[in-house]
Amino acid sequence: MIPIKNRRIVLLGGAGFIGHNLALHLKRAGAEVSVIDGLHVNNLLSFAARSPDRHGRDLYLKIIHERLDLLHANGIAVHVQDARDYHGLSKLLGNVVKPDSIVHLAAVAHAGRSNKDPYSTFDHSLRTLENALDYSRGAELDHFVYLSSSMVYGNFDTASVTEDHPLDPLGIYGALKVSGERIVIAYNRVFGLPFTIIRPSALYGPRCVSRRVGQIFIENALKGQTLNVMGDGEERLDFTYIDDLLQGLSRVLTVPAAKGEVFNLTYGQARTLNELLSAVQAQFPEAQVAR
Repeated sequence: MIPIKNRRIVLLGGAGFIGHNLALHLKRAGAEVSVIDGLHVNNLLSFAARSPDRHGRDLYLKIIHERLDLLHANGIAVHVQDARDYHGLSKLLGNVVKPDSIVHLAAVAHAGRSNKDPYSTFDHSLRTLENALDYSRGAELDHFVYLSSSMVYGNFDTASVTEDHPLDPLGIYGALKVSGERIVIAYNRVFGLPFTIIRPSALYGPRCVSRRVGQIFIENALKGQTLNVMGDGEERLDFTYIDDLLQGLSRVLTVPAAKGEVFNLTYGQARTLNELLSAVQAQFPEAQVAR
């Protein structure tokens, strides 16, 4: 085991849903955590620019401020820096935070938005990754962890999959995640950079503003609005609670054998949208479903 206490860990894109929860988790374990985030992607600046009545803007801004307040209250440094700026990011990493490990979370983490704006998605996903990797190759970094996605698989050929399942992404988001994985592996082969790749699936948990399906159902139920379902509701997702992912990431950062590996960190039990609807209706019996 590699001790986590006093280890300098940088979370790139760390003010997001996964990032701020991971920062709090690692801080409680004794790590010296720093967050680097431009606050542009699905975060403070993007929501502040929206009209007040769009998709619960005020609610989401309140949630994002709660994230930042929690980071501040726990003594976690938040550096507002656009990771697309190579020189700005390199100076911050090399002269200020000087990490032992980097966890790369920066991305446009939404498949629909990625398909509508491929240029921005590339910039915030692969440009940030390349900048972080290029710094890391000369910094004697102990560990580089890349957050990919289960969407690299596309449609599964079988009921369950391993990391050896063929990668066949359906859209821009999944394609960029596959590209990111290949680039990380290439940096390992060329420069010897120690890495681990993580593929989460259908995450949910506190202080998420990504409008994932569970969040949309709950928000609509709270507002007395209809829960809309496309198709028969038998589509399956491996819904994974954020705390389960955090435990897995902690293991990745502390177990040497995790280096050089690719892991699916998911709940491991796919459930249908109809099961999700049943769970929501159990709490909101008056909620109406439209198909």
